[in-house]
Amino acid sequence: MPEEKKAFLLRVDAKLWAEIQAWAAQDFRSVNAQIEYLLKEAVARRRTGKPKG
Repeated sequence: MPEEKKAFLLRVDAKLWAEIQAWAAQDFRSVNAQIEYLLKEAVARRRTGKPKG
């Protein structure tokens, strides 16, 4: 069974959007998929207690 997805509105600064859009293109992802990837990575780091960097 596919995982359930929740939709929500996200307002993002235009410069940040451009950065995420470029990054997503480099990774061959949509902006939506890139944001979801980044959020999952952040949650995983938080769970393991790994410092960023």
